[in-house]
Amino acid sequence: MIVITGSAGFIGSALAARLNEARFFDLVLVDDFSRVDKAPNHNKLTCTERVDRLAFFDWLEVNENQVQFIFHLGARTDTTEQDRSIFDDLNVSYSERVWNACVQYGLPLVYASSAATYGAGEHGYKDDHGIVESLTPLNPYGESKNDFDRWALAQAAEGHSPYFWAGLKFFNVFGPNEYHKGRMASVVFHTFNQVRGTGGMKLFRSHRPDYPDGGQTRDFIYVKDVAEVCYFLMHHRKHSSNGLYNLGTGNARTFLDLANATFHAMGHASNVSFIDTPEDIRGTYQYFTEADMSKLRSIGYNREFHTLEAAIEDYVQNYLASGARWGSPA
Repeated sequence: MIVITGSAGFIGSALAARLNEARFFDLVLVDDFSRVDKAPNHNKLTCTERVDRLAFFDWLEVNENQVQFIFHLGARTDTTEQDRSIFDDLNVSYSERVWNACVQYGLPLVYASSAATYGAGEHGYKDDHGIVESLTPLNPYGESKNDFDRWALAQAAEGHSPYFWAGLKFFNVFGPNEYHKGRMASVVFHTFNQVRGTGGMKLFRSHRPDYPDGGQTRDFIYVKDVAEVCYFLMHHRKHSSNGLYNLGTGNARTFLDLANATFHAMGHASNVSFIDTPEDIRGTYQYFTEADMSKLRSIGYNREFHTLEAAIEDYVQNYLASGARWGSPA
């Protein structure tokens, strides 16, 4: 059995779809399955069982001898949420319980961290364990992810860790199965819907003189590439490779590049205008992120990542245009 927490959500359901494509059907999907808007992400997946996240640890106590791997991808991911107690519960305490269970039962673990841990990037974007204590995330979500990374590294230093573990610092992930994410969905998703509805796209204006409007830059990574890396790590499992890993493409692109690629994939001429960045996120807005991918490459991951244009073309034409999910057709 392969366990995936957060399997009704965006990245979790995408990973389950990739595993199904590879003919892994003995999956245990863990999540809060009460969300009707997430049901299309998982209701066509082939799995052995669905387990409510609150019942998961009781289930694992009974079934641990049948589990081969745990992907812990469940988390609260709203970067505008300011209630730290929500993140303490879902992103820190729950993750600590997953980690401890993997130690107790001898299970390998891959969990979701975030590039939000890097804050404004004052320490760069290298997945070096030595800088984790110095990182200053810009919001409670990023703080919760960095808090768990720090805790995991401290546990590992004391010899209290799964025999194989990896924390993946996801950069700007986009792709199929993010329909439910609302404001937190990718800019590709919002561009597609704005263009379809109005014929144009409004991007955030730059509020810094060193960046032109639309020149804000991110490391955008397609969710299919994220799933591919997870698949690789499931087979890798080397104790010497334990640790934190960036998961971007290593090639930052501008939001204007992204918008233009979306217009092109939709067969529309570009029509971009600019609006002020909302006040509630302006002070914590990242103007540049780019993953240093040398660490993941050093352990043998050699597949090329989708270019931004190729990923957007696949996403728009094979999913957004029809409303299809990966693993759950419309």
